[in-house]
Amino acid sequence: MATCSLFGIDRQVYYRTKYRKKSNESKVEKVIKMVTEIRNRMPRIGTRKLYYMLEHELQDMNIGRDKLFSILRANHLMITPKRSYRITTDTHHRFHKHKDIVQYVEVNRPEQVWVADITYLGYRNNHLYLSLITDAYSKKIVGYDLSNSLQTEGSVRALKMANKNRMYPKSMLIHHSDKGLQYCSNEYQLLLGKYKMQCSMTENYDPYSNAIAERVNGIIKNEFCLENYMVNKEIMPAIVKETIEIYNNERPHFSCSLLTPNEMHRQNSIPIKSYKTKNRSKNESTSV
Repeated sequence: MATCSLFGIDRQVYYRTKYRKKSNESKVEKVIKMVTEIRNRMPRIGTRKLYYMLEHELQDMNIGRDKLFSILRANHLMITPKRSYRITTDTHHRFHKHKDIVQYVEVNRPEQVWVADITYLGYRNNHLYLSLITDAYSKKIVGYDLSNSLQTEGSVRALKMANKNRMYPKSMLIHHSDKGLQYCSNEYQLLLGKYKMQCSMTENYDPYSNAIAERVNGIIKNEFCLENYMVNKEIMPAIVKETIEIYNNERPHFSCSLLTPNEMHRQNSIPIKSYKTKNRSKNESTSV
């Protein structure tokens, strides 16, 4: 007499259940492998973007978005958001501060508005500062510089790189930043004039008034875990360069209809999604 019969279990049901369990375990292993391969390059990318990037493979395995969430949650692969904000802006200086003109502009094409900011990298004995210039429409990082100080030279190098990389050099462009010393300095303003870029600056000290720049700062630092690299200052520039290349070429953005920054930058027909800022003093909208 078969063992299944002794326990009152149908033999076909037993083997069907066993096969289904083995099949499900195989699917989970494949999903974890695919997710791990992506997170080796983008360590803290969220589950919704993972689903978009793996959608065809997951559909072939009959796995939907909710199932993907369940698999990652069961295997402790969900990402917990974290925020950090360090002040790198010195607004107590003698240079002229420009008005905020971006708040009245509807961004609808690449190289219409660039946003600039400086973010802090490193740890106690290894301070580094990353100057970024991002296109507000495509979210593409068009210029950057890694420096060991907050001197103007780092921001100037980032601006020179951004201008050199322009795809639409004849279009009118607004450069938006905070009122930091680096952006108000004579050297930086002369360079903006040389490149025929109109200058705009935030009118308050709320980081959300330059929300796109702050958001991209957070992605580069937190999603790519740049502050976790305990390396010397000679190696860090290579890590930053690779990170920005992956960000521009591989990471989809919800505000860009899940295109990568480079894909979004090569066209101008897709409208960007806008969201309300967290700045309570003004009822403005911004794209993130």
